[in-house]
Amino acid sequence: MATTVRAVARADEARWTELFHGYRDFYGMERSDEVARTVWSWIADPTHELECAVAESDGEVIAIADWRRFARPSRGGAAIFLDDLFTDPATRGSGAGSALIEHLRAIAAEEGLLEVRWITSETNADARRLYDRVAGAVPFVTYVSAV
Repeated sequence: MATTVRAVARADEARWTELFHGYRDFYGMERSDEVARTVWSWIADPTHELECAVAESDGEVIAIADWRRFARPSRGGAAIFLDDLFTDPATRGSGAGSALIEHLRAIAAEEGLLEVRWITSETNADARRLYDRVAGAVPFVTYVSAV
């Protein structure tokens, strides 16, 4: 099963929404059509910073990667932040996740960006097996301050 990666298209909205809900379900977040509609509106807006790439196999979208460029003041440059990466559970192990990461690495290289960066739960063993193969972990702890 060959995997191809491309920018998301408007026709992908229903499948993207399904996979985005799967991502939120995986992390124990409440299912929210409102959040999905908001995020999709960002992706569909060419002036918004959030972009999306999809992995496709046999004409079906099997994985999504929501990402954006961001400034790295400590390094004096910019990079790509991969916000959400999710592969349909039925197609895990197909290479879709690594293909999406490689796609973002290629964009970063083409644009002269410093890196592709992302976070994951320390308990996400399946994803971490992939991430440990394609990237190096950094020794930082993430904090969140609710407002």
